[in-house]
Amino acid sequence: MKKNKATNVIWHAHVIKKEEREDLLKQKGVVLWFTGLSGSGKSTVANEVANKLHSMGKLSYILDGDNIRHGLNKDLGFSPEDRTENIRRISEVANLFADAGLITITAFISPYIKDRNFCRTLLGKGRFIEIFTKACLDTCEQRDPKGLYKKAREGKIKEFTGIDAPYEEPKTPELVIDTDKESVEESADKVIKKLEEFKIINY
Repeated sequence: MKKNKATNVIWHAHVIKKEEREDLLKQKGVVLWFTGLSGSGKSTVANEVANKLHSMGKLSYILDGDNIRHGLNKDLGFSPEDRTENIRRISEVANLFADAGLITITAFISPYIKDRNFCRTLLGKGRFIEIFTKACLDTCEQRDPKGLYKKAREGKIKEFTGIDAPYEEPKTPELVIDTDKESVEESADKVIKKLEEFKIINY
């Protein structure tokens, strides 16, 4: 965790409160945190959820692992320390988006429980929904949409999650979607149902 180097900074309260922004949007600001191995279907299901929410007139935004590393986190690699900093930064961004009233959808491998729990604590109760995108390693390797597993097996990529770097499965996620058994549509519908159950989009 990086140390705070900023000094003489004061948090400025907003005139418009979070609840007022939520009332305007007719939804609650939350973070849907998709976690799972590369190729497990995180981004695919996340995009389908965003599509369904859009068709319902709900405002969401996807923060995707690769996209974030093109800009905000392009200075980070894949060491354990850099992975932690990657998730710390995106947790802070996701928190701001949720505070704005957006249904913020993240799709990151985020292999370490402690890092995901950092975001959970930051958001607070009822604002962080962890979604374990479950798929066995064989399935993920067979999909291998980016050819990363092949490169990892050949030794061209080091510290690749699931091959030579660990992945810590969530112990008590709010939702598990099994993309080995479920279609993209079925998985996305489960997420929408969970949002309705938690009164994120139907309050």
